[in-house]
Amino acid sequence: MSVPGRTVAGLINGHTELIAHIGYPTHSFKAPMIYNPWFDKAGVNVTVVPMGCKPEDFPALLKSVFRLSNIRGALITMPHKVTTIGLLDEVFATAAIAGSCNAVRLGPNGQLQGDMFDGEGFVRGVLRKGLKLMGGSALVVGSGGVGSAIAASLAAAGVARLGVFDVNAASAQGLGGRLKTHYPALTVSTDSNDPEGYDLVVNGTPLGMNVGDAMPMDVSRIASTTFVGEVVMKAETTAFLAAAKARGCKVQVGTDMLFEQIPAYLEFFGLPSTTPEELRDVSILSY
Repeated sequence: MSVPGRTVAGLINGHTELIAHIGYPTHSFKAPMIYNPWFDKAGVNVTVVPMGCKPEDFPALLKSVFRLSNIRGALITMPHKVTTIGLLDEVFATAAIAGSCNAVRLGPNGQLQGDMFDGEGFVRGVLRKGLKLMGGSALVVGSGGVGSAIAASLAAAGVARLGVFDVNAASAQGLGGRLKTHYPALTVSTDSNDPEGYDLVVNGTPLGMNVGDAMPMDVSRIASTTFVGEVVMKAETTAFLAAAKARGCKVQVGTDMLFEQIPAYLEFFGLPSTTPEELRDVSILSY
């Protein structure tokens, strides 16, 4: 479907299509400050609209939003990512493994389809930085929503051996089981956060959000040849990444995951894509 360009930058008109950004509360939403400036620059007549929705109202709202004739899709954020899974007609593999969903669209027959892109953003970032994933090995510490999504996307990218660890052992084991169901040839372990011997190690936990947080793993056992990734965005270089850099490791910062996943969202919604660099250039996040 073609999307008529805006005749005046920033103007919403009768041709404007909507991407609903649904969560609660909305004051921390970042997507409108990234997508909308880029849509304006590119002349794409689509607008991301923040929609605050409490959990008890969300199932009805999601169904209602997709009855709009000018809806292009929905971005789903906290606290609705897990609930969304049970409201969909079709769940793609990454979302099924993660047990959560952050993007919904209408399929060709009007069905609600959902996927998860946190992990896709992380994977696109490390691939663009030159890391080879096919046949490699990775450790993801943290099996919550973002850690599970990264693990699922790493499996889709072809890693041969994947360690997943969480202080909640049952959570890690559940993730390991879902990974094996979808990727039977994948070697999966869930019993250790020891980073020795992995090509890639990832902090998929909130550790690093606060000064004095414990390290997610023993940094002294990370080899200088290991690539180290982070999901915490509060600081560009967390204590964990600083320690990894001191050992000579290549790293990926948390915000890279955010900007790298947006082109994947655009493709999912059938919109023109772009680059993370261009998104960073037009973003008003720092204003």
